[in-house]
Amino acid sequence: MDKSIIKSSAAPAAIGPYSQAVSSGGFLYLSGMLAIDPATGEMVGSDAPAQARQILLNIAALLKSRGLDIENIVKTTVFLTDLNAFGAVNAVYGETFSVDPPARSCVEVSRLPKDALVEIECIAAL
Repeated sequence: MDKSIIKSSAAPAAIGPYSQAVSSGGFLYLSGMLAIDPATGEMVGSDAPAQARQILLNIAALLKSRGLDIENIVKTTVFLTDLNAFGAVNAVYGETFSVDPPARSCVEVSRLPKDALVEIECIAAL
């Protein structure tokens, strides 16, 4: 099995026993990301849209560190602690994925690490 662990200082460090991303079988699997500023390690944004914006910046930075960009993403999963924020988060998401957006799931969860309001994971084609 071909499997490479991906680490980049351009994106937030893992806060547990997992990798930022794993490359395997022609795909890059990015772990769920929170709105953490990679330079400070602190959460960014007091509302779901602001957190989503930071997360998407983090995802783009991690992809860029591997020579990829946002267009390589084929699937995302968005986790929200309050589905009432869906519209506002969707607007931010739409700014990033304005053309040929990836497949997506969005679910409400009771709680996220660091009491984040949003978490996004994705799969990108290499």
